[in-house]
Amino acid sequence: MPPGYEQAGYENIPAESAAPANRAWWDAEAADYLAEHGSFLGDAELVWGPEGVIEDDVSLLGDIRGLRVLEVGCGAGQGARWARAAGAEVVGIDLSGAMLRAGSAISQRTGNNPPLVQANALQLPFAAESFDLAFSAFGAVPFVADLAHLHQEVARVLRPGGRWVFATSHPVRWAFPDVPTEAGLQATMSYFDRTPYAERDAAGAVSYVEYHRTLGDHVAALRWADLSIEQVTEPEWPEANKQTWGGWSPLRGHIIPGTIIFSAAKPVAPEARTAKPVAIETSTAKPV
Repeated sequence: MPPGYEQAGYENIPAESAAPANRAWWDAEAADYLAEHGSFLGDAELVWGPEGVIEDDVSLLGDIRGLRVLEVGCGAGQGARWARAAGAEVVGIDLSGAMLRAGSAISQRTGNNPPLVQANALQLPFAAESFDLAFSAFGAVPFVADLAHLHQEVARVLRPGGRWVFATSHPVRWAFPDVPTEAGLQATMSYFDRTPYAERDAAGAVSYVEYHRTLGDHVAALRWADLSIEQVTEPEWPEANKQTWGGWSPLRGHIIPGTIIFSAAKPVAPEARTAKPVAIETSTAKPV
């Protein structure tokens, strides 16, 4: 954990606290994170999640040659480099300057240099209808307070017919302790409790925030952004992957899903928007 990490638990956090807390957390954690997971993620690979399922094997994005592509929450730009090698004109954005600096170093070492831009995913610095495709592998989606806003912003920069494909933690995981052992197979928390997970530093300041959404929440947020769901993928744990990554492990991965991948598209003609989904807060307490 970054220096100053003192306490963790589930609490309702002011929405405006999320971005600065998560930026600081990833800035502090970047070097250790890449030291631990860099070989698993590769330099120019699109790994959809801790299961180790890669885009070359599942082709969720399809043929991207010649497309203008955006990676949202690109981290060190592994997915962006994969897209560039696949023939796309790609740019990656991330909240963390330290992750982007690490990514620039990898790009210089490998000679694969997609543009990497520091930006908040809720305020993308691009003109409307700039991209044919946007994708994200655990970037931004779990860390923003307003998921519908994120999808709406991605939809804004997509051309009509453009696609948005993103991976995030499977909603069912929230009901289980985030440990890789047998203890992580017994549901102890309410699936319907959306209280964010937060960490605080020694001074009591919020230093990390992650949000839970149910499957219905994800669907509602995509529909609010006028995005049509094309496919939902729940990768199974590959037999070849023997690694443990946080609460992910072969033991749990063979029994409960860890990752969910949504493939959505911006309609050619705008659709009528329904009421914006409102996050449901419950008082169900979760053990830390």
